[in-house]
Amino acid sequence: MNAGRKRFGTNDLRGRVFLSSGMGGMSGAQPKACQLLGCIGVVAEVSEEAAKKRHDQGWCQELIYDLSELIERIRECRTKKLATSIGYVGNVVDVWERLATEKETLIDLGSDQTSCHTPYHGGYYPVQLSYDESRKCMKSDPEKFKELVHESLKRQVAAIDKLHERGMYFFDYGN
Repeated sequence: MNAGRKRFGTNDLRGRVFLSSGMGGMSGAQPKACQLLGCIGVVAEVSEEAAKKRHDQGWCQELIYDLSELIERIRECRTKKLATSIGYVGNVVDVWERLATEKETLIDLGSDQTSCHTPYHGGYYPVQLSYDESRKCMKSDPEKFKELVHESLKRQVAAIDKLHERGMYFFDYGN
């Protein structure tokens, strides 16, 4: 969260919202880190199993499955300046695209912890398919899966660019 300190010139991140993705391996610490630093951490995870594991371990305080509910919860937490960690069970591209259509910029900091060094072998899941559909497509039609990954990444970057133009700070730390 040094990015937050550098971006805002303060150690006080209360009321600031960080959005990322991935609660599998190393990325599983993201929600807890946000909570410890006093900000609102929103981390999307396509694997319900991985999200539930982090929630059960106490690394993520709450899980939300509905995108509209997530947006309302972000607003509530910003207003109250709550230090919390929210796991969104779904694809981060849906979140980025929804946030890009909102009138207000609800996200202050953004990043990504999907394994984009292996995007075609389970490191990235395209928004067009569910987690299970993606796993099947990877095996049965790798070329189609690759096309969907490319399209999904383009959509993700386009939404992030819109939010960046409106003041959100996006940084990369590992991908």
